[in-house]
Amino acid sequence: MATDSPATSQSGNSRKNQGPALQKAPATDLQSAERALPHAIGPEKSVLSSMFQDPQQFIGLAVENKLTAAHFYQPAHGSLYTILLELFEKNEPIELVSLSQTLMDRNLMASVGGPAAVTEIYTYSPTHAHYEHHLDIVKDKYVLRSVIQHCTEAITRAYDDQEEVEQLLDNVESQVLAIREGAERNKEETIADHMKTVIANFEAFIHRDEDSRGLLTGYSEIDKMSNGLKPGEMFIIAARPSMGKTSFAMNLVEHFCLDLNLPAMVFSLEMGAFQLVERLLYARARFDKSKVMKGFEPTKSDFLGIKRASEEIKDCKLFIDDTPGISINELRAKARRKKKEEDIKVIAIDYLQLMRSNSKQAQNSREREVAEISAGLKGLAKELDIPIIVLAQLNRGPESRVGSSGGGGKPRMSDLRESGSIEQDADMVGLLYRSAYYADNKEDRDEEDGKAELVIAKNRNGPTGDVPLTFIKEIMRFETRAWEPDQ
Repeated sequence: MATDSPATSQSGNSRKNQGPALQKAPATDLQSAERALPHAIGPEKSVLSSMFQDPQQFIGLAVENKLTAAHFYQPAHGSLYTILLELFEKNEPIELVSLSQTLMDRNLMASVGGPAAVTEIYTYSPTHAHYEHHLDIVKDKYVLRSVIQHCTEAITRAYDDQEEVEQLLDNVESQVLAIREGAERNKEETIADHMKTVIANFEAFIHRDEDSRGLLTGYSEIDKMSNGLKPGEMFIIAARPSMGKTSFAMNLVEHFCLDLNLPAMVFSLEMGAFQLVERLLYARARFDKSKVMKGFEPTKSDFLGIKRASEEIKDCKLFIDDTPGISINELRAKARRKKKEEDIKVIAIDYLQLMRSNSKQAQNSREREVAEISAGLKGLAKELDIPIIVLAQLNRGPESRVGSSGGGGKPRMSDLRESGSIEQDADMVGLLYRSAYYADNKEDRDEEDGKAELVIAKNRNGPTGDVPLTFIKEIMRFETRAWEPDQ
């Protein structure tokens, strides 16, 4: 996040007595020439002085608190902190004489105020008892300057970009949440930082540490290939209509919410919330609803199963939004709020091509619109640091490959509809396929009935291949299936 400089942030003249003309210059309400941006020069000097005198203790605390040069209002203080941090990371001694020499060698002494300013800061704080309090003040003033900056930009955009209202709201909300939750990365991580994380994950994986795995799906072959769904990743599940992709997604959600007891959110653009909950109930109870429609009386065991399943579902943290034709900006806003309120651990979206984007560029190109939606969902996964499962529709490519010679209608990644960006943005792509749907005759359909596969066509963090499944149509459930000998 960029820090405001006095030159750029205090523009405009005071118009207190000009009545309606004030509306044409909104920035002057927030930042008039007579008002400096929030700052605390004394605490800034105190913090730096403590770092001079006990680098290991106080620069270490600053790093832990993600303090950066941008937090300092005085540019000279930010420059000085940058040098201190560099020396600290190189484990070089920090004391007045050598520091002054380093500044002169790099022609930076003038930029930090000269030798007198450096000496003044070195001796500024005789006690370190209030270091953390002063550090908090410095960070708080930075937050206030950031709020002013983003509000000023938002007001300017509200006047200039009046046709991009949804995009403006999305950007403003994202920026404000980033300030509030510290979502922006304040410390640039080095290769050494990343290497520590990689090695730690490798050791955890070798020892089969549960923390090294993502969310387990409950399907053993998928979990072996993916090691679980990781935070920040987008998992595309694509299929032709009637293949059962909604059922498969809800089977995953059921596992996360009821078996792993995790909060989850579903955006359903095709089916209503009532229908999804009904499916979830009957699948969990393993009850064939069609029996009732055909006049069969449920048994006592059926009633007990439904009652038990309803109690489980009633108490789980599953949140369903069935807004039809939801825009990417509205979905992102709702997801952010639910993440903040309920700490959701996974999101499922049914399905991508029913979403829309309201940006100007998207209005004239469906491919551009789908690309913006796909990129927006991948960005949301990274922002919220959770996996997002996105259902997508395939084009008619599989229908052109029916019969044994054509591959039996088996889908390919190139069958993804309307945009290659979906394939590019996804971390994992699974193509759901039921062979009976493309069988040439009734005998073959009967033989293939219930067989399904999830073709893992892309997997950034593991192998690709086919996952055998069984589809139990009566209860809308996919289950693990062992490979047959001839396969």
